[in-house]
Amino acid sequence: MRVQVQRTGASCFATLRQLRSIRRSVPASVYQSLVVTLVLSRLDYGNITLIGIPAYQLRRLQSVMKAAARSIAGLWRSDHITDTLASLHWLRSSELIQ
Repeated sequence: MRVQVQRTGASCFATLRQLRSIRRSVPASVYQSLVVTLVLSRLDYGNITLIGIPAYQLRRLQSVMKAAARSIAGLWRSDHITDTLASLHWLRSSELIQ
């Protein structure tokens, strides 16, 4: 599973780097659709196999999701992301309470 998580994370980060070059050239809604389609679909694919993976591997995949949200919102790496994830509806309601 470790190799699968590494490859998924690497390919998602590579896609985010490529999409960053067109961020200012397309409307925000189009950019968001591209990120969701090209990045988050890779995270969602086969996610049932991720049940029971160690926390450090899960954090790697969560960092991809957070980087995608920061890219959509135009936030810096050090900015808080919880509100952005909530506005994009990428958080479960139980995570909003904590």
